[in-house]
Amino acid sequence: MSDKKFINYRLYFNFLNSLAKDLTRFYYKKLNKPFKVINKSKNKGYDPVTQADKEFEKFIRARIKKKFPKHEIIGEEFGHKKIKSDFTWVIDPIDGTRSFVIGNPTWSNLIALNYKGNPIVGLANFPRLSKYYLNYSNKTAYVFNIACVGKNKKRKLSVNKKATFKNIKVAGAFHGWLSLKKQSKIPKVLKLMQFPCFDALSYAHFCEGKIDAVMQCQNKIWDVHALIPIISASGGVASTWNNKNAKYAGNVLFSANKNIHKKILKLLKPVL
Repeated sequence: MSDKKFINYRLYFNFLNSLAKDLTRFYYKKLNKPFKVINKSKNKGYDPVTQADKEFEKFIRARIKKKFPKHEIIGEEFGHKKIKSDFTWVIDPIDGTRSFVIGNPTWSNLIALNYKGNPIVGLANFPRLSKYYLNYSNKTAYVFNIACVGKNKKRKLSVNKKATFKNIKVAGAFHGWLSLKKQSKIPKVLKLMQFPCFDALSYAHFCEGKIDAVMQCQNKIWDVHALIPIISASGGVASTWNNKNAKYAGNVLFSANKNIHKKILKLLKPVL
């Protein structure tokens, strides 16, 4: 019997559905104010963090601990304390801190629930855009527009089922990982990348069928775990660049169908 039959999707969906609205209210009530930026990178790079990152994570952790005290929690800012549990919450309090710092509204709160190490439920909440993305099961996901009144407030998500490699729309970012020398080895991939990657919003647009593939480098688990179940429920295909499970993060690729996915993976092989 499949483990999925033991997962109470409705319980977690209802929890995250409520939490998304609370997070947006929390932002406008407590965090929408001037802030300082700290570079937490120990090297020469730039890895910004703000007090809002920490406050968001504290808020999320408190809600999870109250509702699911026996679940493990992993967060970008406060790490994790191991607990013997099949369920683990993975939190990115602000995905796209650079966007947050400069006032770009594409940043989000990402929260995933893993069962035995596999992401099963994900929330991508965009407070400044008044909308959030959430899967109801392993086959159904929705986008909710908080600012919208009426029957279009909730809409089912689906990748572009008509997408072909010939007319593909690709968004991507290398985050400095892929040198110019390595990029010269994949000219066909560069030619495909007509659209910039706006943090998790690009993945959200992928789930709406507006983009047909998204690729990125150097992701951590909290960058992608919340997105994986939403994308899977929307009909998308996910993996790392070397065709491993996307839950391992790192360099990832999400595509509208297996044919597109296979062709892009082949084009990426020279830089593996």
